Parts: sequence; structure tokens; C-alpha cells
Amino acid sequence: MDIILLERIEKLGTIGDVVTVKDGYARNFLLPNKKALRANEANRKVFEANRSKIEADNASRRADAEKHSENVEGKSVILIRASSNAGQLYGSVSVRDIVDALNADGANITKSMIVLERPIKTIGVFDVKVALHPEVAVNVKVNVARSPDEAEQQAQGVDVIAAMFEDDADAAAASASEFEAGNGEEAEAAPAAPAADEADEA
Repeated sequence: MDIILLERIEKLGTIGDVVTVKDGYARNFLLPNKKALRANEANRKVFEANRSKIEADNASRRADAEKHSENVEGKSVILIRASSNAGQLYGSVSVRDIVDALNADGANITKSMIVLERPIKTIGVFDVKVALHPEVAVNVKVNVARSPDEAEQQAQGVDVIAAMFEDDADAAAASASEFEAGNGEEAEAAPAAPAADEADEA
């Protein structure tokens, strides 16, 4: 389907561009959300007649978004979740979880502004894009951890899962060393027994 864009759409074009998209994308998203018009002769005339107003409205929204961005950009939120020893979450972090945490910190955003390229299913620190306007986007950090202490370590750049595996490996190595040391002492003590028996016989 050919459409006329009423706002900038990433990877498609900007206001006034006529582009071809899949019918489902147009019907289910672009048209009902007033982001585009069907590209027919009547709509072209309507668009051209209202172009200056559409562009002025967009500029006003962009200016508001740029002002809003000062209160959102660089924010960091902590989400405490249960996970396996390998760091896999029991479930995943949803867009709603991120929005609620950011808004609790005064961000004042909506779910539609969060651009989550893939679900967050492990602990760690993730950069998440927030699109305040089609032409204004900022990044926030989402710190997913099993405890506030781990979240603080992750914020300082520590990979807590890798550190945990290293601790486990060190503990296993220490146990092996103790086991070997114990066996070595028994081996050294073993030859002394016959000597004692010989002394008894003498």
C-alpha cells in the first residue's frame, strides 16, 4: 500500500514522503495512529493544503520532547528479580516494568515510548531507547539484579555472574587442593606402620 507520512517514521521516511508498506502495517498501525494517510489523489490534496500546519504541529511536539528529554536522558533504574545461578530470569522484564520504574523516578513516559529490541531475560545492565518523539530519542539504563548489592556491583561494571563462576571455580580448586593434600599426608604416614610392627617383633 502507498501512504503519505504525517510524521517521521524510522527506516521509512519523513513528513510528506510517499512510501510503500505492507497492507497490515498500514491498516493496523500507521493509519489508525494517524501517522499516515492512504496515498490517493484526494488525500494528497488534503495533505498539501494542511502541510504547513502539520509541519508546525510536529515542530511544536519536537520542541516539547527535547525539553522533556532533559528529565529522562541518562536515568538509571534498578529492577530486582529472581534468577537461576546462570543469571537467567524466571520470566522476563516487561515494558510496563521499565515504564513504572522510570515514572517512579519522575520520567513521565508511556509504554509506547519504550523501544525494546528484545526481551530482557537475564540479569545485567541494559541500554534501553526511549522515543519521546519520532525525531527525539534518549537512552536510559535498566539494571536488573537479584539484590541491591548486586545492582550496585553491576553499576560499577562488575559482571556478577562471571564473578560468581570465578568464586565457584576458586572454591572447587581449593577443595581439590585440600583433598590432594589430605591424601598426600595419608600416603606419607602409611610406610611408618610396618616399621612400628617390625619394632614390636624385635
